Amino acid sequence: MSQHPSLKGSKSVGAKRSVLKRFERVKLMKKRGAWKEGQSPIGLPKTPADE
Repeated sequence: MSQHPSLKGSKSVGAKRSVLKRFERVKLMKKRGAWKEGQSPIGLPKTPADE
């Protein structure tokens, strides 16, 4: 399958995302020790993805 012409040459495709999905934030918070077991995944604080 080929790429749509509007996407060719676009630098945003494959660029590093600055926004994490909820499961990625939970995983990162667990790694940093900021996650409490039993905590609700709703309303998580913004977590920078510096890694």
